[in-house]
Amino acid sequence: MTTNEIRFDDGAAYERYMGVWSQFAGKSFLEWLAPQPAKQWLDIGCGNGAFTEMLVESCSPSTIDGIDPSEAQLAYARTRPFLSAALFQQGDAMSLPYADNSFDIAVMPLVIFFVPDPAKGVAEMVRVVRSGGIVTAYAWDLLGGGFPYDVLRTELISRGVNVPSPPSPNAGNRQVLQELWLQAGLQDIETYEIVVQRTFSDFDDYWSTVLGAPSLGAQLAAMPVDELVGFKEVIRSRLTIDAMGRVVCSGRANGVRGRVG
Repeated sequence: MTTNEIRFDDGAAYERYMGVWSQFAGKSFLEWLAPQPAKQWLDIGCGNGAFTEMLVESCSPSTIDGIDPSEAQLAYARTRPFLSAALFQQGDAMSLPYADNSFDIAVMPLVIFFVPDPAKGVAEMVRVVRSGGIVTAYAWDLLGGGFPYDVLRTELISRGVNVPSPPSPNAGNRQVLQELWLQAGLQDIETYEIVVQRTFSDFDDYWSTVLGAPSLGAQLAAMPVDELVGFKEVIRSRLTIDAMGRVVCSGRANGVRGRVG
């Protein structure tokens, strides 16, 4: 494993850190997507199943498959009561273990920037979706400041801390997504901006959540105690904290969809 590799191996910690954000963004995304019921879905990079569960609850799929590189995350997904009928397997987004024309809809939720070759990932989605089906994704606008924990991330970077970055950090940019879908030959392409907000009960709630982060949490744990105390105060001063002491954070993602010809 390289020092810049981000791994998600703790499903429960990830649920608190990012699963909640995933559901906020996913709700907005699915309202925009407005898919028809009784479709065969593929959730690529399904992780611990937070978004997969939303698909089952709100989209009434006829079948749903999920694929992710982390077996630990998949193990967590399999414990979700709404996903007992879902089929999960470990695998690579750039080499999907499915036959051509197997699904009606393929989705990458908050995943495409983790794919080393996003164009290959999109091509694989096109391959496994039948004619007339939908290829879609949404992703945090990482380089545009849309990451929900951008305050923490940018402060660490400004101090020279080696913060792990996904292999394709610009893939969540709206224009980049549109170009990827165009290059893949998809039709009727549309994009959509997703803005979501999350409230933490207080700063301690926020801080304990980020300590469980798969990348940022490790960097914080490695800080000397005296430095960490000062760092916490800087972060506190940069966050939006309301009159009741609640921390209010926002995130911005971009969605894209296209139809297979």
